[in-house]
This record gives sequence, C-alpha cells and structure tokens, in this order.
Amino acid sequence: MWSFMYRTWPLLFLGGCLLPGLRLVGGIEIYTPDVVTAANGTHVKLKCTFRSSHPVSEKSVTVSWNFRPVKSGFDESVFYYQEVPYPPQTGRFKGHAVWSGDIMRNDASITLHEVPPTYNGTYICQVRNRPDVHGSNGEITLKVVNKVSLSEIDMLAIGIGGACAVILILLGVVMAVRFCRKKQTTGDIELHEREPEWKDPTVCRPEEAVHLTAVTMKKEADSSDDEESEPSSGDDDEEEDGEEEDDDDDDDDDGDDDDDDDGGD
Repeated sequence: MWSFMYRTWPLLFLGGCLLPGLRLVGGIEIYTPDVVTAANGTHVKLKCTFRSSHPVSEKSVTVSWNFRPVKSGFDESVFYYQEVPYPPQTGRFKGHAVWSGDIMRNDASITLHEVPPTYNGTYICQVRNRPDVHGSNGEITLKVVNKVSLSEIDMLAIGIGGACAVILILLGVVMAVRFCRKKQTTGDIELHEREPEWKDPTVCRPEEAVHLTAVTMKKEADSSDDEESEPSSGDDDEEEDGEEEDDDDDDDDDGDDDDDDDGGD
C-alpha cells in the first residue's frame, strides 16, 4: 500500500502542475466568413474576429494574413500586425491592403482596395495571443466578378422607371374612365322623369286637408254673402215698380185735368 502511493505521488504532482497550464493555453478561436464576393475594381473588407482565453493586449496579439492563389499552392504574405500594422512593401498587395481591425475589440480584419480578378483565391487569417498560440486559422474564399457597367445600370433603371410610369398611367386612365362613367350614370338618373305614384283618392295628406278646409270655408262664406244680397235686390225691384206706378198715376191725373179744362171751355 505504502509502496503504491510512493510510486504514484510524482505522477499526481506532475498532473496537478500541468492541468492549469493546459487550461491556460487552450486553443484560440477564429471566426471568418466562408465566401466573399466583390466587384472588379471595388474595395472589399475581409472580416476576421477571434476569441481567446487569455487577456488581450496590443503587445500580446499578432496577426498574419496570407494569400493562396487559385492556380498556385504557394502562400503569399498579405499583411502583418504586431502592436502596429505592417502593410506589404512588395508584391501584388502593395498599396492595396489596409488595416481595418481593432485588437482590443478582438477584430483582426483588413480591407483590400481596388481588387482585380487576380485577387481570386483563399485568404488565411492567423491570430496568436501569447501564451494562447494554439488553434485553427480562419479561411476566406474571395471571388472577384466583373463590374457592372454604368450603361447597364442606366438601362436597368430606365426599364424599371418606364414600367412604373406605364403602370401609373394605366391606373390613371382606368380611374378617369370609371369616374366619367359614374358621373354619366348619375346624370342620366337625374334626367329621367319620376313615375307618378298611385295615390288613394280617399286619403289625403295633412297639407292637402288644410287646403281643402280653407277652400270649403271660402265657398261657404261666398254662399252666405249671396244669400244676404238676394233680398235686398228684390226690395229694390219693388221700389222701382212702385215708383213706376206712381209715375203712371201722375200721368193719369194730368190727363184728367186736361179733360176737365177742355170741358169748361
């Protein structure tokens, strides 16, 4: 028993010392997009971020960007960073590779200016943060496509604008036609004469009843006036007849007097 413990305690001691070290130097994790597409002659950003188990500082982090062409298996240096950026001084990337990252934000990105078709290939982002120097690299496949000419863009814009204009014009014509038809229909309805409504002769409206009452009262008043005026006209005729008879009597008396005068003579 004691001999077994005597033999195994060095192993236990060594394991206790190595485990914290293994946890401390765990692999660094790097994140990049798989494929990036850029138009010929434009700028493109190659995004690369990382996460480390060790505290990050400007002095502890180093970044290396390499390029592997499509038709060649040899890697070319694109960019290097350690405390300050070191852009390439020779090669195809001279004056085209620019630092776009921020180490304190775990960003190791770069930007390529005016990319030509010869930039097609694989870009490798390698980040190390001492003592965290283990881990896989990030790889980005860049595809440079032909730049769309300005004339094609103009033609596309003109086509879209023309189609929109035609649609708007057609909508306007349809709305105008519908409005004119609706207005014409309304005018025709107003011009048609209303058909006479059947009315029960035994039933009258209130205003008609008032009118009939007024007419009846007027007729009654006229008839009463006629009745009052008829006797007076008869008396006048009698008076006229009396006056005529008196005149006749006077004439007779005058005739008798004349006869008497003749006899006396």
